[in-house]
Amino acid sequence: MLKYQDFPSDKKVFIFELDDVIYPKRDYVLQVYYLFANFLEFTETFPPQADLVSFFKDHLEHQGEELIFEHAADNFHFDLKYKEHFERLFVNAVLPVKLLMKEGIIELLNAIVNDGKQICILTKGNPLMQLNKIKHIEWGALASKLRVYFVDELQFRNLEPLDFIAEELQIAKSEFVHIDR
Repeated sequence: MLKYQDFPSDKKVFIFELDDVIYPKRDYVLQVYYLFANFLEFTETFPPQADLVSFFKDHLEHQGEELIFEHAADNFHFDLKYKEHFERLFVNAVLPVKLLMKEGIIELLNAIVNDGKQICILTKGNPLMQLNKIKHIEWGALASKLRVYFVDELQFRNLEPLDFIAEELQIAKSEFVHIDR
């Protein structure tokens, strides 16, 4: 578990990855699978939502996210036309349950802010999906203290993300800590 005391006191900015650092990515993914399974059962009446969610969960744990939709479609014989809806859900899902931060993270973030230092999120992946995740995390008072940057967006603009943040915040790279695992 990360603790504020474990970091050098001269750091001014703490830059965090979102997935599996701030919150468990699995929590988001499973809720999206649940929403898709409900949609499919409502639309087609088959497969039963619980069976499809169980399949997704088992696949995720043993084989990962790779080809999960295709394997589910093959296993339950539903039309591949639903893939677009499946992918769209990852970007704009309204989750039934707020995402909770990993153990100790809220305390770490509060300690950083209470010491007058800045918090940034630098996250990889589709910026719209990452923003959707951020909106579903229970930030509390920390929400107004965050600066958010998207690796994919910065790289698309041919900018090196950490250099860009240092320049924007007018600090030396030695004055920040980047936590990405």
